[in-house]
Amino acid sequence: MDLNTTPRGLSKNNAAAYVGCGPTKFEEMVKAGIMPKPRLIGVKRVWDTIELNERFEDLPRAKTPNDEKNDWDE
Repeated sequence: MDLNTTPRGLSKNNAAAYVGCGPTKFEEMVKAGIMPKPRLIGVKRVWDTIELNERFEDLPRAKTPNDEKNDWDE
């Protein structure tokens, strides 16, 4: 096995870091259905990076001052 490969299954702490938040916020997002539920490897809970990527794509984008500007106003 190549140890330089990224694992597909991540622990809660690593999954949280992967999407850019802390474990507590990540847990809230899982409970709210924003992030996927974990999969099981035996009794170990792991998050699938592919599913994390899919849910990450659905997160809203931050608004910027230019978002309110309308090209027709010029």
